[in-house]
Amino acid sequence: MSVAALVSGGVDSAVSVHMLKEQGINPHLFYIKIGPDRDTEWNCTSEEDVEVCQWLAKKYGLPFDIIDLHNDYWEKVVGYTMEKARQGLTPNPDVMCNKLIKFGVFEEKVGHEFTQTATGHYATTTLLDGKTWLSTSPDPVKDQTDFLCQIDNLQLNKLLFPIGHLWKHEVRKIAEEAHLLNAERKDSQGICFLGDIDFRDYIKAHLGENPGDVREIETGHKIGEHRGLWFYTIGQRKGLGFGGGPWFVVKKNIKRNILFVSHGYDPEKVYKDHLTIDDLHFITANPWKGVPVETPHPVTFKIRHTPEFLTGTISQKTDGTWHLQADEKIHGVAPGQFCVIYDQNHHLCYGSGEISI
Repeated sequence: MSVAALVSGGVDSAVSVHMLKEQGINPHLFYIKIGPDRDTEWNCTSEEDVEVCQWLAKKYGLPFDIIDLHNDYWEKVVGYTMEKARQGLTPNPDVMCNKLIKFGVFEEKVGHEFTQTATGHYATTTLLDGKTWLSTSPDPVKDQTDFLCQIDNLQLNKLLFPIGHLWKHEVRKIAEEAHLLNAERKDSQGICFLGDIDFRDYIKAHLGENPGDVREIETGHKIGEHRGLWFYTIGQRKGLGFGGGPWFVVKKNIKRNILFVSHGYDPEKVYKDHLTIDDLHFITANPWKGVPVETPHPVTFKIRHTPEFLTGTISQKTDGTWHLQADEKIHGVAPGQFCVIYDQNHHLCYGSGEISI
């Protein structure tokens, strides 16, 4: 078996390499190089990352290469992010990076030469009735199945998650016992390609500003002016800068360029108990194939990266869309977000789709 291991300089991918070596597997290490724009070829702490990866390769006597996917990342992921933001939607570049870059372009250019690809993701796989399903990690805080929710079954069947069955503290302990250079290195935060750049500043640099009215949704009264709908997210409270608050963002009118807000510390308008999902993507298979439309199926789900799973039922409509009815009202549902669907026991990750309403 030949294995390509994606390494980032972080402790998770390093421990993944260590565990592969303990299993008698000698992976070829690859660091994927990306950057924040077309002309700048760096990403967050990339120089230090590469040094750590080189040290790791030397420690275990493994081959190491840097794969430059900078232009591909810009075209596929940053382009997606900017287009969604321009439409007033809430993008998730990390989800698309996994689907299109780590397990997409990398596979096309390099990964196809190997039988499997290993990563430091906190996720597992489960074999049921001859099919491989993406399944959750036991660590609810670190579980990353929601970031893998758009991969396909071909990609999944090729992936190895050496640390997926572990808790974060166990990974740290292994790193310390193995005397890994990055055993105590902090986990990266935010969108990796931005580094220390604020996402709003990055959006402004590429999309500029597009001022419009800010109105109270209950009364229609104008309370101020926004700089551009792409700077705001449904459910956002902090950093709005409108007087007489607190205010929560509750809606965007793209055609009229109006940002609607609601007043109060926890306004009812910020919550929804149902949502519509367009084009639900199933990673392995539709578990309800053959079941009549409109049939409600109990599920757990997430609309953002949190340790908690929400509960509700999902059903397919005659027009092909999916309706999700939550058992409790959800805070900050935003069009463009990925809704990730799991089984009732939040073990199997079925897939995901973009929220449209």
